[in-house]
Amino acid sequence: MSSADITFQNALQALNARNFSAAERLFKQVLKANGKHVGALNLLAIVFMQQERFADAEPYIERAVTLAQSDVSYYNFGLISKRLNKPERALEMFGRALRLNPKVAETWNSRGAVFNDLKQYDKAVADFDQALALAPNYAEAFSNKGKSLHELGRHDEAIAAFDRAATLNPGLAEAWLGLGNVSYRLGRARQALASFDKALTLKPGLTAARLGRGYALLATGNHAEALADFDAVLGEAPDVPGAWFGRAVALDRPRRRREAAAAYRKALDLDPAYPFAKGLLLYQKILMCDWSGIADLVAEIETDIAQGRKSAGPFGWQAVGRSPQSLMGCAEIFNAERFPAVVNDRKGPVRSHDKIRIGYLSGEFRIHATSHLLIGVLEAHDKSRFETYAFDNGASDGSETRIRIERAFDQIVDIAHLSDEEAAAAVERAGIDILVDLNGYFGDGRTGVFARRPVPVQVNYLGFPGTIGARYIDYIVADATVIPDEHKPFYCEKVVRLPGCYQANDAKRPIGSRQFTRSELGLPESGFVFCCFNNSYKIAPETFDGWMRILKRVEGSVLWLIEDNADAVANLRTEAAGRGVDPERIIFAPRVPVADHLARHRAADLFLDTLPYNAHTTASDALWAGLPVLTQIGGTFPGRVAASLLRTIGLPELIVQTQSDYENLAVELATDRARLSGLKTRLEQSQLTSPLFDTQSFTRHLEAAYAVMHQRSQAGLPPEHLDI
Repeated sequence: MSSADITFQNALQALNARNFSAAERLFKQVLKANGKHVGALNLLAIVFMQQERFADAEPYIERAVTLAQSDVSYYNFGLISKRLNKPERALEMFGRALRLNPKVAETWNSRGAVFNDLKQYDKAVADFDQALALAPNYAEAFSNKGKSLHELGRHDEAIAAFDRAATLNPGLAEAWLGLGNVSYRLGRARQALASFDKALTLKPGLTAARLGRGYALLATGNHAEALADFDAVLGEAPDVPGAWFGRAVALDRPRRRREAAAAYRKALDLDPAYPFAKGLLLYQKILMCDWSGIADLVAEIETDIAQGRKSAGPFGWQAVGRSPQSLMGCAEIFNAERFPAVVNDRKGPVRSHDKIRIGYLSGEFRIHATSHLLIGVLEAHDKSRFETYAFDNGASDGSETRIRIERAFDQIVDIAHLSDEEAAAAVERAGIDILVDLNGYFGDGRTGVFARRPVPVQVNYLGFPGTIGARYIDYIVADATVIPDEHKPFYCEKVVRLPGCYQANDAKRPIGSRQFTRSELGLPESGFVFCCFNNSYKIAPETFDGWMRILKRVEGSVLWLIEDNADAVANLRTEAAGRGVDPERIIFAPRVPVADHLARHRAADLFLDTLPYNAHTTASDALWAGLPVLTQIGGTFPGRVAASLLRTIGLPELIVQTQSDYENLAVELATDRARLSGLKTRLEQSQLTSPLFDTQSFTRHLEAAYAVMHQRSQAGLPPEHLDI
């Protein structure tokens, strides 16, 4: 045996003993003597591969395959290319290996993994099937196939593949990771969490599982623990945009808005197309009234939506979107991303009952704007014709509002801790005929339940003033003002228009008896008080510009706003100063119990509405409390609600078409006390006679709408636009 052969054998022994430094040194000695030693070239490449030094391995494996064709060499070259992020070359090498020897399951599996990386999932599945035909108990191939099936939306098959992988190899962390990912996508957050935990027990450093666990925790409402997971990921891999995005979402619940905005920005810096990050960054900024750079951001999102890109979520976009086309496009894109696997044309089972069973699904059956509006309707439902069920995605706050709600319903079903599938099954078991979505994309909604079609008729009402962007919602309840005929094409739902205003109101809402003085509210004893108790995100820069011009024209006047958050307060004061208005002329009202909040409206003179997103519940509050509302009608549902309220209560002269008309009328009313007093008198008289606050009459109209929907469903007729 020659000295070169002896050196080669020693190198091989060192490799087998995992003494990689000795193996490297000895194989290099062999190659120094004979640069065409194919065995040494291949094995030195393996030495580097074992140490994850793939760039070092590349030139040696490349020389090896040049000198001698071997399926093993091509296979290793493919592995190296994959790890060096050269997928096309990896495919070429695996293909060459398979042409030489198509009977190796590992090669089919590895090429399938590259197809997964390239998002060519159908090709990947075909390769994994080839691998499994050769090796039916190949756990890794089942796991990889599960990933492909998940991406193809074949989720039941994906679960079966991952389950098989985990059964064959319970220690395969990637199989548990896959199960977690599919479960999360299907809305089974708690199952997902258990799977991610299992994966991390097996492989504590599996970043994808830690990231998935963070998102599952968000879905179960555990924002603090989710934040810890995202921070753990970022501690190891600070350039993961998904971790920055998740961190931002986790920071939103404790209202750490500046930190959340910074995290969204970081995600976008790393990936400018990260899904929906632009919209969420925009929302955080407008919540804080931080208007720096938002014009450019809004323009970017407009372009993205027009081109079908996943840029913004529907709720936040409603605050700034100015066309029904844009709002519809945004909703369709968002829905297609969230529920691609469950969208279908199936109708829930049609049943026949003595009474029509109406289900209301909400996360806000408590002290909340939606409940304040709807509670009177729930109490007024005709129990001889309708049974009403609450599907509660929230929790009781023990309030009087909650007690009234519990008394109003025939049954309350808690779905807060159920998956979307389980909640849909609960709805179906209840035999519901019409399921009403009171959230849509707002608050603690459960759009995924509706996506599973548990009932024959599904309705979008009250909580989200816009289209859901999905064909599985049959109707949207509206009126002729908020959705005129020319806007109907921009709704995926068929439009059911009620007479008067679509918005429910409770005629029993108590207004506190306390007579607040201006001084105890922080208001000047004299001077005109403009007010707007909308949330801060509805205050657009253009609206604020107009308000400041109004203050300048009305000497001694002040603007009374709700104290939404500290950042908004500080920023609005800064913005006022920048427009030449003393910041002290903006006065902020703290949040107080609802009855007291309504009572303190008496201290104001005129409510100034916002655009492009009007006051909705806050406008009803003002009118119920006897405070006139001035609005400019907009081009979208959210921007037309105040006009609907004013038309219904008989004050159409407070609806204007342009910004200049808005400012001029505000000034005229502030300087003509007699005219304003006349409006207040008419408003007071209308409160008891107008349809707006006639809860009984409104309920009959809504029930008439439900009855027609039900009749059409029972007759096998499709949804259609309806005017009640």
